[in-house]
Amino acid sequence: MSDYLIDDGMEITLHFTLTLEDGTVVDSTREKAPATFQFGDGNLPPGFENPIKGLGVGQGGRYTITPEHAFGQHNPQNIQTLKREDFGDQEPEIGMVMSFADKAGTELPGVVKTIDDERVEVDFNHPLAGRTLTFEVEVLNVTPVTKH
Repeated sequence: MSDYLIDDGMEITLHFTLTLEDGTVVDSTREKAPATFQFGDGNLPPGFENPIKGLGVGQGGRYTITPEHAFGQHNPQNIQTLKREDFGDQEPEIGMVMSFADKAGTELPGVVKTIDDERVEVDFNHPLAGRTLTFEVEVLNVTPVTKH
């Protein structure tokens, strides 16, 4: 066991459960291997890192993360209507997650919302945008990051 506390330059191993307002589990490491990451490396949005900063091994908590500190508010401008013919041979289905390239060539995931004969409506918001989440954490290990 380490005596280190979670802060920049630390590697953290933890178990977490992420739930929606109604208690639906979105993601959890409880039934699998714990998550290991470097604090501040961008793997967790800052709103998830801020509450666990300063925790040590064996500590944890249950934190409410508002949309502004999680995946942002749902933005209606991120819903785009595309021409059906733009999909070529791909057959979009409602609820399907598809990958699209923006003007810079960056891949963006989008969820197909509606389909008609000529148009397909795709939502490019993060699936958890606009949701208040509960982040339950149990810290298993905290060690200084070692350069390989």
